[in-house]
Amino acid sequence: MKKLILFPFLAVFLSAVAFSQENRYLVFEFFKVESLQTVGYYEYKNFLDKVYQEAARNDDIMGWDFWSLKTGPNNETFQYATITYFDDPVKMMNGISSEQFMENAKKAFPEMDEEEIAQKIVESFDVRDLAIRLYMVEIAHTEGEIDLKPGYLASFDLMKAAEGRFEEYERAEKEIFLPLHEKKIDAGFMEGWSLLRTAVPAGSEARSTHMTLNIYSDYMQFFNSLEYEQPATEAELAAIEKGLSSRDQKWIYLATLESVVRR
Repeated sequence: MKKLILFPFLAVFLSAVAFSQENRYLVFEFFKVESLQTVGYYEYKNFLDKVYQEAARNDDIMGWDFWSLKTGPNNETFQYATITYFDDPVKMMNGISSEQFMENAKKAFPEMDEEEIAQKIVESFDVRDLAIRLYMVEIAHTEGEIDLKPGYLASFDLMKAAEGRFEEYERAEKEIFLPLHEKKIDAGFMEGWSLLRTAVPAGSEARSTHMTLNIYSDYMQFFNSLEYEQPATEAELAAIEKGLSSRDQKWIYLATLESVVRR
């Protein structure tokens, strides 16, 4: 019988509620769009961009990104992903209510009446299929703010901590891999990195327990980063190997940033 991985998630989630101002909470949504609907979906993306700008101004959210996916698992065909940022776990779980969304849309498009806006929202659901939604909490990141711009690249690396090695995996990311990524940034081979944990309880059959979000300015930096080698002692190499063994890298999505909203 499979065990449920509940206690680490619950303990962290409850503590996150108490210290929510210190963390960011991210909702990832992966979409499938039929090829004939691509133009319609980009029109909807532009509509969303303006609505989420109003949501950020109203402090409903911290920000919103729209990404086009370049690669992913062979058996999945997501073309797009959005990330919505919150400063509070309760806000993250509740999301933006339909009433809030409508009010923000009215502010963003004062020339449209409520019926036109409602029709625009309904049409949007006809052109995209929400395949996966992930609720994540950021638990570590490189220092400094990343000035995200359209055209930036990211890899969403979905990880699953080995059974019984949950804390060991997180410690390895923070103590071993975080410093390595900071050295890459200092050398100009990366823009930023963060470690995210699934924010709600999940069973042992969950697709993933964590994600690392790796940011690059362009493809040149991305490919140079792959070639970049850092000198390491035997002890450091052993620690890296042990850290890698504490998790299974499930999937990697390579994405390009199309739109970005920040408050």
